[in-house]
Amino acid sequence: MDPHSQNESMTNMINGQVYERLTRRDAKLNIGPGLATEWTQVSPLVWRFKLRPGVKFHDGTPFNADDVVYSINRAKELTSQINAYANALGTPKRIDDLTVEFHLSAVNPIFLQHLDSMWMMSKTWSEKHKVTKPLDFKNKEESYASRNANGTGPFMLVTREPGVKSVYKRNPSWWGKFDGNVQEIVFTPIGNDATRLAALVSGEIDFVLDPAPRDVPRLRNTAGVKIIDGPENRIVFIGMDQARDTMLYGKAPGDKNPFKDQRVRRALYQAVDIEAMKTKLMNGQSVPTGGLTPSPLGAYGDAAIETRYPFDLAAARKLMADAGYADGFEVTLDCPNNRYINDEEICLALASMWAQLKVKVKVNAMPRVTYFPKLEKLDTSMYMLGWGGAVTDAETTLTPVIRNRGEKGIGAYNYGNAKNDKLDQLAAQSSVEADPKKREQLVKAALTEAKEQVQVIPLHRQMIPWAARSNINVVHRADNWFEVSWVTVGSK
Repeated sequence: MDPHSQNESMTNMINGQVYERLTRRDAKLNIGPGLATEWTQVSPLVWRFKLRPGVKFHDGTPFNADDVVYSINRAKELTSQINAYANALGTPKRIDDLTVEFHLSAVNPIFLQHLDSMWMMSKTWSEKHKVTKPLDFKNKEESYASRNANGTGPFMLVTREPGVKSVYKRNPSWWGKFDGNVQEIVFTPIGNDATRLAALVSGEIDFVLDPAPRDVPRLRNTAGVKIIDGPENRIVFIGMDQARDTMLYGKAPGDKNPFKDQRVRRALYQAVDIEAMKTKLMNGQSVPTGGLTPSPLGAYGDAAIETRYPFDLAAARKLMADAGYADGFEVTLDCPNNRYINDEEICLALASMWAQLKVKVKVNAMPRVTYFPKLEKLDTSMYMLGWGGAVTDAETTLTPVIRNRGEKGIGAYNYGNAKNDKLDQLAAQSSVEADPKKREQLVKAALTEAKEQVQVIPLHRQMIPWAARSNINVVHRADNWFEVSWVTVGSK
């Protein structure tokens, strides 16, 4: 429940019913007022925000400028997974109780997008419960903020039982307007697809965020149930350890690390039959791409960046032979089994495809609660990752995911520890370039370099069908965000 600890979409969405930001997004993902009512860019390096008066945290403490300054600084801590975004906001300064300024050291062309990732916490509550720093999830730290929450949002946490259920009740003192009529939320994680489906069909649960694609056609024809279709801003890709001289989990001729060779990475890419995966595995619920950003808008719709390298086994085998791996190698592919649509199944399909290059892949699938801490420790040779959310700009992919690992969250999600100084320099320049045309060229150049070097192997963008009882009316957002304050429950 610590909103600054894990930057993972499902976690953010659950926390987002309790915690709020200075800004908020509408159904079309446009940014509008949240805990701030208005803002102005006073100069290229100064932004000023007016805070909403009369807002209180769930424990009755007033929300003010001190909480904003505290929350931004807390989000900058090393144990925060949003520290790259928080650092990009510069220094927050209290002007008065309801006014905050941000003083930047360099131009930030997507300042508001970064700010929209910042959850506001109570300084008083955090100090009282000794949670002034985000908990260190990868090292299994527990804190009061693990299972307790105190936000300003539409719902209040009642009980939190990890892996079992979490219960929320409507906040009667919320400053906002409820568009729906939900009084209570019971969030129940159900890992098994068939069990989850049966619970929905029987009416035991009202809504499923992630029905298995293979079940969707049947659900469309099931009485009392409906499917709400929509795309998601999320790309799924495969990363590879490109730093170690020897693989942590694998075996190759000469005890080498094959992933350090661009020809091997390109060969694996070209051995992926992505259309077969889309048709047979994803039931058409995916959009194959060669891009690296959650939305094609991140690459300004550039066809050269978005187009995949062709599926070509002959070319892939030649690349493997040229690199000295004609007889392949062995490697373990780490994979979540409850995070992305068909995640484990995709990994198993890839293992079968790469066997045609004589690459023997062992799929090591695990729940997300175990998986992400493993990746954060770089304890992997090959892995799956999905990246997405509300932001369509390339910045929030380039800086945390693609750039060289560095300080203040830069490259924090570059779990393959790939180093590309040319790409890093281009991306760093794009982060502070104020001229839109110059910035577009820098972004495209950085993405092109990442594609040519096969820094990661892109697969597809997800389609997200939601499933609900027929009396449940929801708003489907492209960031796969389920906003409960918008939900209406009708008569059965």
